[in-house]
Amino acid sequence: MVSDVALTLLGGGFAVGLALEWLVLTASRRWGVLAHPNARSLHDAPQPTAGGVAFVVPLLAYLGWLGAQGASIALVLCAAAALIAVVGLVDDLRELSARARLAAHALAALAVVWAVLPGAPWPLLALAAFALVWHINLYNFMDGIDGIAGAQALVFLVGAQIVGAGLPGWSGDLTWLASGTLLAFLVFNFPPSRLFMGDVGSGFLGLLTGALALLLWQQQSLPLPAALILLAGFWLDATYTLIVRATTGQAFTQAHRSHLYQKLAAKRGHLWTTVGFLGYAIFWLLPLAWMSARHGMQMSPVALSWLLPAVTPLLVTAWWFRAGLPERRVGSDE
Repeated sequence: MVSDVALTLLGGGFAVGLALEWLVLTASRRWGVLAHPNARSLHDAPQPTAGGVAFVVPLLAYLGWLGAQGASIALVLCAAAALIAVVGLVDDLRELSARARLAAHALAALAVVWAVLPGAPWPLLALAAFALVWHINLYNFMDGIDGIAGAQALVFLVGAQIVGAGLPGWSGDLTWLASGTLLAFLVFNFPPSRLFMGDVGSGFLGLLTGALALLLWQQQSLPLPAALILLAGFWLDATYTLIVRATTGQAFTQAHRSHLYQKLAAKRGHLWTTVGFLGYAIFWLLPLAWMSARHGMQMSPVALSWLLPAVTPLLVTAWWFRAGLPERRVGSDE
């Protein structure tokens, strides 16, 4: 049963998000803050962007308020997420160097991991920080078609509440507020999109969802294997594509359109692809995450074993559609 507090946060986040998204859309059109088609995008015309500001602002305000009440982890998360959002916004307005972005991502990830996993061995801290940096970046890679990034984050947030049988404390309240703001964003971003989230939103969501996965595990609210399953749609596509590009001698650091979701969108369209990823997450990943969580909070082999059936359909689909590989040329025998 969803509590009155949860409903208030969900509804309040939705209402505030709608108002802010409308303001951002109006400002983006007036001031020419547009995302132009490039080597990674699958859009034919410039679109208003920076819609992520409308969910970043209320969530940072909430985290800042929690920090002022004495929640030290929330304060660190607020500072780290603010850094990622500011760097993303600057990159939306004028392109930053990859080195500057990576340095900011690494600093934010290290701060979050240090706060969330105090006293953990150095190898675990290093691994968690590396994974969090990768998660921040892969959200940017995967935010290439209408609706997909917002929907993936929303599924994780709501799925965590379902699998965790209601998340306690401020982290649980944060998921409801974030869900409301993302629902508002999807009103403007679901295919056909009127507004993109931009790097200000994608990087922020990558940090937020990754940090919540670690925090909920540390709080004994959601097993990490279950969180990995809920997030599998994004990290598997991005990681599989990167490995294929790296092992086939391609310039894997350059922008491209060879992710699985990009290939599906090119063939079937944005709506079909986003709904397909959403259906995979809800009807396949969510039940398997629930099954994995029945084995407790430990990173046990049994709990981790549910990852294999979770990712298998996406792995097979990625192989079938040649994710990571360039399109065959007409008349080519490749």
